[in-house]
Amino acid sequence: MITKRKSSRPGFIRVAFELPAYLWADRVFVAGDFNGWNGQQTPMCQDRQGVWRVEVELPVGKRFEFRYVVDNHWLTDWRSDGITTNPYGTQNSIVETTLPIKSLAAEMTKEAAIPLFAPRQGQAAVME
Repeated sequence: MITKRKSSRPGFIRVAFELPAYLWADRVFVAGDFNGWNGQQTPMCQDRQGVWRVEVELPVGKRFEFRYVVDNHWLTDWRSDGITTNPYGTQNSIVETTLPIKSLAAEMTKEAAIPLFAPRQGQAAVME
C-alpha cells in the first residue's frame, strides 16, 4: 500500500510504502527508478505491529515505477497508482507524486486559516 503526504521540503511529497505484517520475510526493500533500481538501497523496516514500512521524499508531479524486493524476489504492488509492463515481461508498480484533492484542500485551508466555503462579504453564514 502507498500513502502520500505533504513534505516539509518544498517541491516534494513524502511517500510511504507499506507491506502487511503477515508477510514473512527476513529482508524487504523497495527499488525503483527513483533509486536506480537498487534492490538494497532502500530497506523497509517492521514497526511494532509488524507492518513493513519505509518513507521516501520524491519530487512533486512525477511518475515513478517501482517493485518490492522480498528476500531477493521481486514483487509488484497491485494496489499502487498503476501498473505497467517492464522490458522483462513482468509488471512494475507506479506511484504518482501528487496528493489527493482532499489533502490539497485541507492543506490550503489550514495554511490560509480560512474556511473552505466562506460567505461573501455582507452575507451571513447559514448553518443547516
